Amino acid sequence: MNKKPDGDRHASRSRDRNSGPARNKPGFDERVQTRDTRARGGRGERREHGAASRGHDPDRLQLWGYHSVREALRSQRRKILRLYATAAAAERLGAEIAAKELKPEIMEAEEISRRLPPDAVHQGLLAEVRPLEPLDISELPERGVVLVLDQVTDPHNVGAILRTAAAHNIDAIVTTERHSPAMTGILAKSASGGLEHVPVCSVVNLARALEQLGRMNYLRIGLDSEGPAPLEDTPLSRPLALVLGAEGKGLRRLSRENCDVLARLDMPGPIKSLNVSNACAVALTILRLRLPS
Repeated sequence: MNKKPDGDRHASRSRDRNSGPARNKPGFDERVQTRDTRARGGRGERREHGAASRGHDPDRLQLWGYHSVREALRSQRRKILRLYATAAAAERLGAEIAAKELKPEIMEAEEISRRLPPDAVHQGLLAEVRPLEPLDISELPERGVVLVLDQVTDPHNVGAILRTAAAHNIDAIVTTERHSPAMTGILAKSASGGLEHVPVCSVVNLARALEQLGRMNYLRIGLDSEGPAPLEDTPLSRPLALVLGAEGKGLRRLSRENCDVLARLDMPGPIKSLNVSNACAVALTILRLRLPS
C-alpha cells in the first residue's frame, strides 16, 4: 500500500479500501532482546529506557510537577533519592512524603527552577529518582491489552499516551530502545503520573517483538489510515496489541506486515486527521466499549 507523503497516518478515510489486512509471516524464533536481558550487572543496575543518551547519570532521573511527583511518592515501584519542594508544595503532599519517610529539602521556587531545563513547570516539586524496573515482553499477561509504539519520538505525545493508557488500565507499553524519548523529565510531566502505573517494555527490534506477541496469541491491530475497515467494525479478542505509528510517517512497512489486521479511524467532522496521542485516546475508547472483558 502506498505511503502518504505527509500528514498524519492515524486518521482515516470513509471510502472502501481494496487492500486486505496484513498477515503475520513465520519469523525468528529467538527471544526478543530487551533492555531487561542486555543490561549490565543484573536487575539492580538496569537503566531506564532512553536515559543513557542524555549526558547524565542514567540511574538518577528527574521528575517534576505535582502529579508526576505525587504518583512517584505513592508508587511502591519507584525509589526516590531526593525531594526538593517549596514549603507550600511539601505541606500539600505531607501525607505522601511521610509515608515514604522522606525529608524534603525546602527551597524557593526559583532555586528549583535553576535545577531544571528552561521553562519547566515544576509547581514547586522536583524529585531525583531511580529508574523503574523495565518489563520483559515475555512477562506480558495472557489476556492483556498493550500498546506498541513504532518510533513515536515526541515526549509530549508519549507522555499523553501513557496518561491515557493509565486511565484505561492498559497492561503495558512496548516501545523501541532507539528513536523514542527518555522516560523522565518532559515525558513524565506530560504523563501526569501515568508513568508510575503503566509498565514499559523496551525492545531492540520492533518487528521481532511483534512476532513474539503473535506467538503469545496477541491479536495485533495496526492503526493506519489505509486500513480496510474502521476500528469499530474490526473483530476484537484478547490478548490484544494496538500498534501506533510515528508522528507523520505512520507505521513502518515491517510493522504493518507483522500486524494481523489494519484498522482506521473514521472521523465524522471536517478535520479527518488526529495526532498519535489523540488517535490513541479515541482507539482505546473504542476498545473499552467493544473488547470482551
